[in-house]
Amino acid sequence: MEMLPPDQEPLAIRAGEPAKGVLGALDKYTTLFTKVLFWIAGAGLVGMSLLIVADVLAIKIFSNPIPGGIEYVAFLAVVAIAFAVPFTQVMRGHVAVDFIVEAFPRRLKLVIECFTALMSVALVALLMVYSFRYAGLLRSSGEVSMTQKIPFYPFVYGMAVCFLATFLILVLQFVRTIIKAGKQWTR
Repeated sequence: MEMLPPDQEPLAIRAGEPAKGVLGALDKYTTLFTKVLFWIAGAGLVGMSLLIVADVLAIKIFSNPIPGGIEYVAFLAVVAIAFAVPFTQVMRGHVAVDFIVEAFPRRLKLVIECFTALMSVALVALLMVYSFRYAGLLRSSGEVSMTQKIPFYPFVYGMAVCFLATFLILVLQFVRTIIKAGKQWTR
């Protein structure tokens, strides 16, 4: 992964630079929170891998698969994917196609960057709100998985928390983009 320019790195990741003000403190704590979520995602990935290996061995050695193995792997996949999204956003690791925008004048690039950041905030806010609502509906309805009777709602709440973390990161990045645009617009 390539290194980010200093103005795009999270304040908490910059070496030797203490976080300043409210923006810096929010950046520091959201980055720390996303690291915790990232470790949970890693644990989900390791658990998924171990379960798949154990299931294959159980089939080959004992001719009997682990009961509900497919359901457990599906739930662990949700954990591995959803919980990795916020830290990936912190590191700006998501795919961005900007070869056309690079040819635009500096001010137009700033406008597009601000608009894109704002639309990202809006989209993730919707995902967060509707995930919390859907988790509440699943909880009240008592919906569970088919064979192992695992409730769905804790995983949807987990996804909603990950959307919340991503939302906070995107808001911070949007504010930072607005500040950068304000500084560069006056030049």
